[in-house]
Amino acid sequence: MRILITNDDGIHSEGLKALERIARELSDDVWVVAPETDQSGVAHSLTLSDPLRLRQISEKHFALRGTPTDCVIMGVRKVLPGLPDLILSGINRGQNMADDVTYSGTVAGAMEGAILGIPSFAVSQTWSFAVGTEPDYSPAEVLGPDLFRKLMRFHLPRFTLLNINFPDCPPDQVAGVKVTVQGHHEQGGLVIDERTDRRGNAYYWLGFQERSHDPVGNSDLNAIVSNHISVTPLRLDLTAHDLVGLLAAELD
Repeated sequence: MRILITNDDGIHSEGLKALERIARELSDDVWVVAPETDQSGVAHSLTLSDPLRLRQISEKHFALRGTPTDCVIMGVRKVLPGLPDLILSGINRGQNMADDVTYSGTVAGAMEGAILGIPSFAVSQTWSFAVGTEPDYSPAEVLGPDLFRKLMRFHLPRFTLLNINFPDCPPDQVAGVKVTVQGHHEQGGLVIDERTDRRGNAYYWLGFQERSHDPVGNSDLNAIVSNHISVTPLRLDLTAHDLVGLLAAELD
């Protein structure tokens, strides 16, 4: 089995290294094509106005000056000797759940794999974002290999990917796995932090709001709060099928 790994935190991310260790428990044919620099929040973007610069770091390890989507395309179309059997994107430094999945470069890497017809998992590690700390990737490293083997036995429909989030707790405190729906933040998932520089000028940081509960009982947000691994199937068909007939009738 051939596995392609990418991420959005960059080629030097500890999460990428952790994901590669997981992948090597599944296969001895593992390839890494990851962004040269941090690409968090770039979503499913392509680099169209600049050239893609590819740098080989070591055997089967490549850094690309581009987005996670660029990396998957380059890996599949140019770098690998044949199509991968599985694409893993992550492990992201922080959760990717609810509305946040629309901004995520990690999820986008798996989206591109799904577009190409390749089974693809986006993998993220929930984290408090406390200053001076780093995520503990041990829940994914300990529990990921067996979970991934089980998920690989399921035949995903075309244009479908799995979004997997591990809870922020020791592996022995993980309560289990829940298959979830995508949750939603009230008024969106982003907040604006306003600050002032030394000259009195305002400047702003975008950040993600914290939320401990979602009204939808089986959402990804609620699964993580209860220390469960969240596995959410996401489909790339964004069509509002229930409105097609109604809108057509209105315009007729």
